[in-house]
Amino acid sequence: MLNIITHGTATDKPALLIAHGLFGSARNWGAIAKRLSDERRVIAVDMRNHGQSFHDPDHSYAALAGDLAEVIETQAGGRADVLGHSMGGKAAMVLALKHPGTLRALTVADIAPVAYTHTQQPYIDVMRSLDLTAIDSRGAAREALAAQVDDPALAAFFTQSLDLGEKRWLLGLDALSVNMDHILGFPEMGDARFDGPALFLSGATSDYVQRAHRERIKALFPAARFASIPGAGHWLHAEKPREFEAAIRTWLAAQDAG
Repeated sequence: MLNIITHGTATDKPALLIAHGLFGSARNWGAIAKRLSDERRVIAVDMRNHGQSFHDPDHSYAALAGDLAEVIETQAGGRADVLGHSMGGKAAMVLALKHPGTLRALTVADIAPVAYTHTQQPYIDVMRSLDLTAIDSRGAAREALAAQVDDPALAAFFTQSLDLGEKRWLLGLDALSVNMDHILGFPEMGDARFDGPALFLSGATSDYVQRAHRERIKALFPAARFASIPGAGHWLHAEKPREFEAAIRTWLAAQDAG
């Protein structure tokens, strides 16, 4: 099973399961998860090939969704609210389409059920290129990455997945590289659809979820609603954490009220 970090003990409302994006981890969501846990139990996961979870050659969305279904079954009594960002959002969508009984409500943060044409492969190449035996601090790793990554924030983000003691990345870089086309794509789901409540929450300055995507989203998620956070890009939860938290609270409160 996936490595999890749990916050809160309330059981009168469905638990909230959080699935992070590519190169992320449960720890990245710690502050938001802790704040949301004042009203409900929050379970943040390390997706496979990330963090403290297992590495596996299969990084398909069917496999990722199966992992999330197992966590919900064993840790949340078989049903939960699910929030996924980017890659985690795609995994959450596939979970809703393949295992609809495991969700009360779905929240997808800044991603659509479509294939994207950009690639994250250069970042994998950069991480592979680092001589970790010569790295003795996270700051040194950040400097080494910053020389090859144009965004300092991304360089700092990547170092969070570095195990300095073991001199290794907490990422299944080989599996992520081989599966990059699958990660950027979205599987064919046939006639599957999720009729439950679904919120597609985007960063207003991000181009990941476009108006042209709405027809596809509505075909798979007929009850989908759309909202955006002003001034936020793709990393909306990190760029505007308080606004993101408020949006999630309002959405979940509406589900609680029925």
